[in-house]
Amino acid sequence: MQETLIRTSKIDESERLKRSNGKSPISLKIEYRKDGQLWATNNGKAVAVHIQRCFPWSEPNRFYSLRDNDDKEVALIPKLSDLDGNSRISVEAELAVAGFVLEIVRVTAITEDFEIRSWQVETAQGERKFQTQLDDWPHQVPGGGLLIRDISGDLFYLKDHESFDEKSKFLIKSFVD
Repeated sequence: MQETLIRTSKIDESERLKRSNGKSPISLKIEYRKDGQLWATNNGKAVAVHIQRCFPWSEPNRFYSLRDNDDKEVALIPKLSDLDGNSRISVEAELAVAGFVLEIVRVTAITEDFEIRSWQVETAQGERKFQTQLDDWPHQVPGGGLLIRDISGDLFYLKDHESFDEKSKFLIKSFVD
């Protein structure tokens, strides 16, 4: 049975404060350790984790999932303010690294080879080449646009593909509904 370290989103703020006598209701501690990984500790049990935003586009400052190496959720953080100061600093540092998203402004080439799709794009930050698995498709995101995760975990965002040049529109048309 997997224990969820925290899951407080269904309890309103006043009820949580009553239950905790005004103290932070979360006993979760998050820190970087000497191995360079982020660790979550609750009730003496520690696990290496990575952070995934649950709602990266619609509510960018809420709902963070801490996931283990098997990508199973071990904790849900509704708000960073629920954490103690040191844990919050560790999470914010990790989000700064993990939250880096390149915005695609033009697609110059998409080729497919054995199990791999290679992309050549122009981003707001410059030209990039990346690869995705052949069966990985861009995901629609709330508020519009498409999100692409490459094989190394980097994120690429197509904000307004309808305003792209004709070649870019042609190249991505099979990925858009």
